Amino acid sequence: MIKLLRYLKPYRLLLVAIFILAVGQSTSNLYLPNLMAKGISTFDTNFIWKTGVVMLVVAVGGVLCSIVGIYFSSQVATGMSKIIRAEIFKKVQHFSLHEFDTMSTASLITRTTNDTAQIQQVLVMILNMMITAPITLVVGIIMALNQDVGLSWILIVIMPILIIIIVLLLIKAVPLFTAMQVKLDKLNLILDENLIGVRVVRAFNRIKHEEQRFDDANLDVTGVAIKVNQLIAIMMPVMMLMINLSSVAIIWFGSIRVGAGTLQIGAMFAFLQYAMQILFSLLLVAMMFIMIPRAEASATRVNEVLDMEPEISDLDEVNDTAKQRGYVEFQDVTFSYTGAEKPALSNISFKASPGKVTAIIGGTGAGKSTLVNLIPRFYDVASGHILVDGVETREMSQKYLRAKIGFVPQKAILFAGTISENLRYGKENASDVEIEHAAEVAQASEFISKMPDGFNSPISQGGTNVSGGQMQRLSIARALVRKPEIFIFDDTFSALDFKTDAKLRAALKGETKESTVIIVAQRVSTVIDADQIIVIEDGRAVGIGTHKDLMKSCSVYEGIVSSQLSATEIADETI
Repeated sequence: MIKLLRYLKPYRLLLVAIFILAVGQSTSNLYLPNLMAKGISTFDTNFIWKTGVVMLVVAVGGVLCSIVGIYFSSQVATGMSKIIRAEIFKKVQHFSLHEFDTMSTASLITRTTNDTAQIQQVLVMILNMMITAPITLVVGIIMALNQDVGLSWILIVIMPILIIIIVLLLIKAVPLFTAMQVKLDKLNLILDENLIGVRVVRAFNRIKHEEQRFDDANLDVTGVAIKVNQLIAIMMPVMMLMINLSSVAIIWFGSIRVGAGTLQIGAMFAFLQYAMQILFSLLLVAMMFIMIPRAEASATRVNEVLDMEPEISDLDEVNDTAKQRGYVEFQDVTFSYTGAEKPALSNISFKASPGKVTAIIGGTGAGKSTLVNLIPRFYDVASGHILVDGVETREMSQKYLRAKIGFVPQKAILFAGTISENLRYGKENASDVEIEHAAEVAQASEFISKMPDGFNSPISQGGTNVSGGQMQRLSIARALVRKPEIFIFDDTFSALDFKTDAKLRAALKGETKESTVIIVAQRVSTVIDADQIIVIEDGRAVGIGTHKDLMKSCSVYEGIVSSQLSATEIADETI
């Protein structure tokens, strides 16, 4: 929690104002009993009226200080939570795919929203109570003793009992707050999975099963929340009982002293007021310390994100002065996923140059997508080197490297907005002509023109209002708008029919003739015309060459071709 307080720096002036207002509020609260004691202890009517007016002014001043202080406290707390959310989001943007594999999306969402809200809530309480409660507690004890030392034994008895109750509740509450946040992660995970996979759930008729999963997770969170609230519920009546007992004791024993003439009635009521303020300030401190453990648990989880150093980062001195354009080279590259038994890629070496198409083909799980994910440095290699334009990718800044690449992922991703906004995602200042041209090359113009608003037609979240093939074509158009040096198509033609696939690849030839094109594909028809085909099996390059060369020298490639093409088609393509 303390580490996060550095984000209060922009609000230093407000914090000073809150401190001054809190002191003013505490002073007014502590001054009122003293005035009341003087008023009760005299029979001078004028003095009583004057004292009453002063008490009214002091009370109004205390209320105003309280209102303004709460307003400023809310501004500071909400401002700090805004900064924390922004810092988490900014940090996540720099995470490599390895960090996303380590920390789930559901957990990151919980930490950005619920955990930050817990910190905000407690910060408001701290700013309102952390100053006023200790001042009231300490000065109240001094003022109470000033009124009468003889009744102070009541406070000496009551306060340790209250402190013991608070400590016992804290010991029980702290583990529960930590457990609650973890269970919230699980609840969000199940909710996220069901919202994303709703089609699969319905297709396999697993609605009841998923409802049960959610109910179990929901009951876990509810059970912990009930236990926490039971502890807080127990604390309030016990604390109020002790406070009321102390009030009865003060009036009882104070009345005896008043009757004996050793204590004035005004002093007794002033002592009672001070005692109430002392005990209520102790109650506020108790409430604050009950809430702080949950905020501490949330702050720990937030700090885990903020303190996580991205696996991939730029060097202090980067080399962003490549003189070549569009050259990609793998030099004996080996890569392993964290915790994997064997490397996903082993000893991969090849070159890809501008104006030529390099195709990567292989069975499912062979490592094709992993290979192309290494080029924009989504992961760092375990050994070997990846050169882009003659420079090691780890020596470039990530921004400079990725500006060279037009990446179309295996799973097409569209954002909520219009078609035009999605196509401009990689180049904000792209003209309408550039967008229309890219859509035409990607074979997307036909279905866009049929939409009511054309390029201004809305795309829903996740692109759910367009088909899989349309999403892929829009993703390809988005990359084309950018006009990068290197195009990477990670199995992006799989949702297209053969006719559209052929038309798109033919149109791409003229558009990418000065760029390096790397295509990952399952279909032989997609890669058959490539200048260079790399055959991947079990993470190794078992063949590199043209279609004709590989048909003679690579049995793995021959097997893939024979499984997809007839003997007549193979003979025609080999001629």
